[in-house]
Amino acid sequence: MTNNKVSMAVIRRLPKYHRYLKEMLENGINRISSKELSDVIGFTASQIRQDLNNFGGFGQQGYGYNVEDLYNEIGQILGLVKTYNTIIIGAGNLGQALANYNFASHGFKLEGMFDINPKVTGLRIRDVEIKDMDLLEEEIKNKNIDIAIICTSRDAAQSVADDLAKYGIKAIWNFTPVDLKINNHEVIVENVHLIDSLLTLSYFLKEK
Repeated sequence: MTNNKVSMAVIRRLPKYHRYLKEMLENGINRISSKELSDVIGFTASQIRQDLNNFGGFGQQGYGYNVEDLYNEIGQILGLVKTYNTIIIGAGNLGQALANYNFASHGFKLEGMFDINPKVTGLRIRDVEIKDMDLLEEEIKNKNIDIAIICTSRDAAQSVADDLAKYGIKAIWNFTPVDLKINNHEVIVENVHLIDSLLTLSYFLKEK
C-alpha cells in the first residue's frame, strides 16, 4: 500500500529500481542483498532500505530480496498493472523519435499521433497514422486515452494542454520548454525539460 506521505524524491527513484531489477532477472539473478543492490544501482544500502520501507519493506533479514518479487511489487507501486493508452501531439522530429521508442514493452500503448502540418498528416510511424488536430477530441473519447505526450512548439503547448484537459485526458507528459499549468487538478502533468539535464551536465563539467 502506497503511503501518501512518500516524498517525490523516493517516487522518482522507483523507476530506476524497476529498471535494474528487470536487468537482473534477465541475467538470471534471483536473490540480492541491499548491499549488492547498492553496488549495482549506486544508492547506499541504507537509502535502499529506507525507500522500500515506505511501501512495506519486502526484504528478509539474512536473505535479502527476491528479485522477481521486488520487481513485481515495484511495478504495482508504479501502476504498471494495466496498459495506458497514449497519444503524441506534435509529429515533428521529437514526436517521431518518441513514437519510435518501444513504450509498449512498459505498458504504454501508442494509439495515435496528431499535428497541424498537412505535410505530415497521413504519414505512419510504427503503423500509427498521424492525424489532423481536428480529430483529437473524438479520438481521445473513442479510444479512452489516458496520457497525452506534448511535443508541439512552445507557443502552442499551453493551448493544447488546456484542450486536452477539456477533452478528458488524465495525464500529460510535456516535452516543450515551458511549464504547463492546468486548472483541472484531476489532470497530472509531468514537465520534462531536456535542456535542464544538459545544463546540469555543463555545471559538472565546469566543476571538474
